[in-house]
Amino acid sequence: MVDTPEPQPLETKVGRHTLGPHVVGQRVVVRHLLPDGRATDVLGVCTAWGEDSLTIERDGHGPVRIALADVVTGKPVPPRASVRAQVSARSVEEHIAALWTEIETEPLGDWLLRASPPHGGRLRRRGNSALAMDEPGIGWVDAVWRVREFYAAREQAAYIQVQRGSTVERTLAPLGFTSLGDGDAYAQLAPVAQALRSVRRSAPDVPAEVEDSATAATVRLDGGAATGRGVISGDMLLVEGLLVEPDHRRRGLATAVLAELLDWGASLGATTAMLHVETVNTGAVELYERHGFVTHHTNCYLVGS
Repeated sequence: MVDTPEPQPLETKVGRHTLGPHVVGQRVVVRHLLPDGRATDVLGVCTAWGEDSLTIERDGHGPVRIALADVVTGKPVPPRASVRAQVSARSVEEHIAALWTEIETEPLGDWLLRASPPHGGRLRRRGNSALAMDEPGIGWVDAVWRVREFYAAREQAAYIQVQRGSTVERTLAPLGFTSLGDGDAYAQLAPVAQALRSVRRSAPDVPAEVEDSATAATVRLDGGAATGRGVISGDMLLVEGLLVEPDHRRRGLATAVLAELLDWGASLGATTAMLHVETVNTGAVELYERHGFVTHHTNCYLVGS
């Protein structure tokens, strides 16, 4: 399928499709009739569905309005592949360092040792663990010994962050590093522009307080009933700490916070949004996926016995 006019043989029937208002915000392919009776295909994100027409934002070619009476066939298709999908897990996770104003890092072959002060009132595993998304490159026993030594010197548990189900995880098990059994988290990515279009359609109109600097912003809604933080790292917007107080849930406040953060990130040139969400937090996973976030990889934290 292509997203520029390419005449096809005459179609004699229209309306044989499962499209409708429910596809707004989704990527679709639509075959429709041209004025001369020939058919052409359009590929892009459906941005509007009216009584007699729909609008598709074509990939890199702007919007096109199509009369519903001219639609021949159509269906949703998978999201456009992101350039980030081809980036390694380590390259994605290295951006996490931007969440801390102070973080100590030390290369360990192809791994990265990290130690950081409490964040949000507690030590965070992702800022106090060895990033190990590939083989260490210096010998497994030596690498494990150095990890233990590094964190022992800081009176911390020896954590290693790996990709769940990877060769690294399997190799570390007999060396004394096993999963904690909790804290596994999806690393999810989304194009900022696409996610922003999506959240704007459903976010409630709630006054927001935004405290920002050149690289970070904190959003508060309804006197702190919902909060979230965004940090810029290169062209990536890191989203974290999105919380809604229990008594204020199911009001769309999480979506409103996400909208504010995406808008702020877009204003600073961020093109990709990234976040961590624990695999057991199904409600948050559904929220992010609804707005275009997809899982790039899954993190698992191992601790030395």
